Amino acid sequence: MAKKQKKDPEKPSTAWQGTYGDMITLMLCFFVALYDPTETDAVQMAALSASIQNNNPGGGISISQGRLADMGNVVSSLPSLEKGSHLGPTMKKAISIFQPDIKSTKVTVTSDERGIVISLISDAFFEQGSADLNIDETRETLIRLSQFFNEDKVKDLRYRIEGHTDNTPVPITSVFQSNWELSATRAANVLHYLSDFGVDEGKFSIAGYADTRPQFTNETEEGRAYNRRVDIIILDEGHF
Repeated sequence: MAKKQKKDPEKPSTAWQGTYGDMITLMLCFFVALYDPTETDAVQMAALSASIQNNNPGGGISISQGRLADMGNVVSSLPSLEKGSHLGPTMKKAISIFQPDIKSTKVTVTSDERGIVISLISDAFFEQGSADLNIDETRETLIRLSQFFNEDKVKDLRYRIEGHTDNTPVPITSVFQSNWELSATRAANVLHYLSDFGVDEGKFSIAGYADTRPQFTNETEEGRAYNRRVDIIILDEGHF
């Protein structure tokens, strides 16, 4: 008598995959519905994007690496590392207002542990070795700065204006004894101009750092040009 042939085992059913896929899709839709983009911290999102793309701050919008050692970071300033949500809308506003200046490399908008940093590239605003503002070339930018700091959501914050130079010594004939005086005077002159347009001086402090905090190497002319800058910092709460 012939033996009966064994049947191949039936393949497991895949009907469950349709149900599983529907469940995952519904969960995705649920979390998308919960997401509120207005609650996103623009500063942190920009930092994440910059770290992924490995951007640098030269002539555009990026996030500069924080210098905790240089800033003398202590326990009392640690809250500043958690960027306050109030700086998110301020960052967006700054990027929007200064788009023309960012494209022309007169201004960069960056962020570090101190807060939002609006950098005025010194070659556009000052002649080399001078602290006199080049009003003819930068008038529109300076007016935008004044308008920005008079905005309702910005004018109650605190700011610091920092002057920087490259490592080129001032000429013997200069009215400044060193780059320290030059950098501090540049910061003060920017504040005086903003004050003339109604910005509250009482919200600002100034500092001059000479060539002690370069962003780029001083070995090249391009690097020195970016190091000759004035930074206007919208301070995070931990650095008031």
